[in-house]
Amino acid sequence: MGGVIGFTSKQDCVMDLFFGTDYHSHLGTKRGGMCILQEDGFNRSIHNIENSPFRSKFEQDIEDMKGNMGIGAISDGDPQPLTVYSRQGDYAIATVGRINNKEEIVRELLKDRPSQFMSMSGGGINNTELVAALISTGRDIVDGIRIAQAKVEGSVTILVLTKEGLYAARDKYGRTPLIIGHKEGAYCAASESFAFINIGYKYKRELGPAEIAFLTPEEDKTVAEPQEGMRICAFLWTYFGYTTSIYEGRNVEQMRNRNGELLAERDGDLDVDYVAGVPDSGIAHALGYANRSRVPYARPLIKYTPTWPRSFMPQNQKARNLIAKMKLVPVFPIIKDKKFVLIDDSIVRGTQLSETISYLIENGAKEIHVRSACPPIMYGCKYLNFSRSVSDLELITRRVIKKLEGIEGDEIPADILAEYAASDTAKHEEMVEEIRQILKFDSLKFQRLEDTVEAIGVDKCKLCTYCWDGKE
Repeated sequence: MGGVIGFTSKQDCVMDLFFGTDYHSHLGTKRGGMCILQEDGFNRSIHNIENSPFRSKFEQDIEDMKGNMGIGAISDGDPQPLTVYSRQGDYAIATVGRINNKEEIVRELLKDRPSQFMSMSGGGINNTELVAALISTGRDIVDGIRIAQAKVEGSVTILVLTKEGLYAARDKYGRTPLIIGHKEGAYCAASESFAFINIGYKYKRELGPAEIAFLTPEEDKTVAEPQEGMRICAFLWTYFGYTTSIYEGRNVEQMRNRNGELLAERDGDLDVDYVAGVPDSGIAHALGYANRSRVPYARPLIKYTPTWPRSFMPQNQKARNLIAKMKLVPVFPIIKDKKFVLIDDSIVRGTQLSETISYLIENGAKEIHVRSACPPIMYGCKYLNFSRSVSDLELITRRVIKKLEGIEGDEIPADILAEYAASDTAKHEEMVEEIRQILKFDSLKFQRLEDTVEAIGVDKCKLCTYCWDGKE
């Protein structure tokens, strides 16, 4: 994933940008970047944040920055923000999203005009540079953003900082949010609504799908109207959104509390001693479950935050599993001889959760009943990069379905996937039971899609639920 934030102010905004960008750190673990427009041009800094927090990497940089407008980005992908010299003038740009038709766009751009792209160390092209190249084909910045929104297959939310002000453009289908904040003499745009609260800004509004706003210190002006169709990612609420965030008027913490309540209602009376959540994203779901079931909430595992304050995870799966274990410290007096309902935000591969359960059992837990706060993930996301799964076959659901159906190849027919995805079918129950046995849980249930949608409180037709039901 990733997050962006931008400011335009009558006063120096360097510290606002520093803290506002840092508040997006939960959305990315690889790179952070800041770019300030100064009297002598753009002053930009980008750092690797895989092994240390954003703040520690940028504390020295902000000493050399001074300006009233700037943009920042946290990313799991390419370095950004980028600075661009084009026929529309100088600008800085940051993006959030995923480009599935990158090669096609590159061929088109190289064919019709004398262009070139800087290749990164892995040989690929920076997504944000590619979006900037598309923008540069337009009559002006707004026309160029519209071209980028139309041509990108996947998703793209964009901030473009010019000498005149800040352009903020939400993805064509609103798959990722973009929120406008305001305080006297200043406006900002951010991926996360809470990112500007503690620096004095108040929530003003959320951009609609494909809407483009132009921000100056004096005004927030819509320069391209929103479109009707929206498909905002439902996983924002269940997993990667921060608990204080608000999307489409619905707070993440409240959604997760309600989601846990609905899980408890489906369970009825369950003979357990405690309800617990896998830290941190399972906690709010677990609190809702405990409140509804009246089973006490407890924390058998505590995340060690002094040296693990963020979601650092290396690419190597073995190292990822080890670090996931190192982050969680057991509370033995709570664990010993107790039975738990343990709620996790989702089950993707299941490897880390299985090891967590084994760890609890080895240290004295009698039973662990696992509840997934969302439905089974049946499809790898093709609109955002929220999952590290390289292919659909890394999903535990796909591997189990192949085994149950005796399928040799990689492809599973759509009608078979649909039958397993539906929560009221015998095949769904068979899949869940097989996953339970593989991961060695005492029981396992997944949240129903209809309950997830109810907990979110946004019309189903406005939500993207592709990873669960395959519907685009």
